[in-house]
Amino acid sequence: MASRLPSAPPVLAGYTFIRPLGTGGFADVFLFEQNMPKRSVAVKVLLQDIVDNDVLRMFNAEADVMARLSSHPSILTVYDASISADGRPYLVMEFCPSSHSDVFRREVVSVVDVLNVAVKIACALETAHRSGVLHRDIKPSNILNTSFGAPVLADFGIATSLRSTQQEELFAMSVPWSAPEVVQETTTGTVQTEVWALGATIYSLLAGRSPFETTDGVRSSRQQLRQRIVRAKYTPIGRADVPPALEQVLARAMSRDPAARQSSLLEFAENVRRVQYDMGISPTALEVAVDEWAAAGAPIDFGNSAVRGPVISEVAVASPRSVRRPGASAVRASTHEGTFHVDAERGRTGFGLRLALVVAGGLVVGVGATVGVLALVGVL
Repeated sequence: MASRLPSAPPVLAGYTFIRPLGTGGFADVFLFEQNMPKRSVAVKVLLQDIVDNDVLRMFNAEADVMARLSSHPSILTVYDASISADGRPYLVMEFCPSSHSDVFRREVVSVVDVLNVAVKIACALETAHRSGVLHRDIKPSNILNTSFGAPVLADFGIATSLRSTQQEELFAMSVPWSAPEVVQETTTGTVQTEVWALGATIYSLLAGRSPFETTDGVRSSRQQLRQRIVRAKYTPIGRADVPPALEQVLARAMSRDPAARQSSLLEFAENVRRVQYDMGISPTALEVAVDEWAAAGAPIDFGNSAVRGPVISEVAVASPRSVRRPGASAVRASTHEGTFHVDAERGRTGFGLRLALVVAGGLVVGVGATVGVLALVGVL
């Protein structure tokens, strides 16, 4: 089935549209150029005909989660979020030229590169978990490559709180990389389901297919995949350059029993780093937020479905630009250099303006001029 055409790009002040990047079930993504400062950005725009309270809640949560987490070097950076002139919510994000879904099915990815990705994304997820957030959609297409080739985790659109109850959440899954308990709809997500999903994703990058696809090239149906995932029988990757220790790490991550998996993504990362060490590879650095950072911010409000556009200040600010009518007192304002007085009398065709500026040392400069109304407003 052919994918749908992208919607019309939004008109955004300060940005110039370049081209479409992709379409999805809830949103389109466009390449824009930010005018000041100059840079390429990806703009994710919700489809206008699907925006309701649930979608707005997901959008607000994604914006807030990414703003909270994008300081992590392996999480996609978000620059801005607002509502376009035609009423569509949008996110402005770092532009990444490719994702890992573009690579693993068409070429063999080196074990060294995959191990590096595994540690970096595990650290990103560990940081999210310490901040009380579950991603819930870990898969190759959500691991993007920055312009410098670094892997970053993207798409927190169905993220949820670690503290939410099952009754509060909808089931959401990408079947080939979902844990058995998610496929069976006994949980909406836990740390252990995230361990499974990352293990299945790393397996895919090495095997060139998802863990429960057949090796004969015949495409499996969604139902067939669900049945195989529920049985959770681990099949070795079958590459000579994949060490047995790595197979053991992945097999443990994809255990049918959640309690048998690694207890955290940090433990998963440490297991992978041990494989790197045994292979003679310099282990990828652990990049995990400290507990003080995780505790510093207020919890993300995953129930917020308000339409949140640009913030408009309601604070009244006194301005020295005021012009008095005949008989009114002069405007007086102080600066760190002295005091200036504006005394204007309104005529039929313009304003007569006298401006006296008193500065330190007693120097007085007088300027007299007559200008038109519009010119006066423009200058002052």
